[in-house]
Parts: sequence; C-alpha cells; structure tokens
Amino acid sequence: MLEMRPDCERCGVDLPADEPGAFICSFECSFCAPCAEVLDDRCPNCGGELMDRPTRVGDALTRHPASTERKYKA
Repeated sequence: MLEMRPDCERCGVDLPADEPGAFICSFECSFCAPCAEVLDDRCPNCGGELMDRPTRVGDALTRHPASTERKYKA
C-alpha cells in the first residue's frame, strides 16, 4: 500500500491523498505537478521516473489514512 506522503519534497506544498496532482517514483518520493515538470519527471533522489500518484478516497482513505510525516527539506 502506498504511503501517500502529505507534501511535495521540493516545495512543501500540500498533496492531499484524495486529490490528483501528486507524482511519485518507485520509492514513493512525492512531488507536486509543477515541481515534477521542472524536474522533467525524474526523481532527484533516486533518478527514477515520476508517475501520477493515484488518489485514495472515501472508505479506503478512512481505513488506510495517508501519512502525516512531512518530507519537505527547506
């Protein structure tokens, strides 16, 4: 199951689990759409491809909440 990190690691913007617009690599590094575009869809941490993160909504989000641990490093 995806960790669903709550923020962009590059700019710190919120990435709600129930909204589109987040991008992840195979290690679940998470970035917002504008940062993913600037990064040319490549993760700066591992070099992996950034892909659209699926959303988690409704009962699934209630039963399996998103992470609250923020990864943004100023």
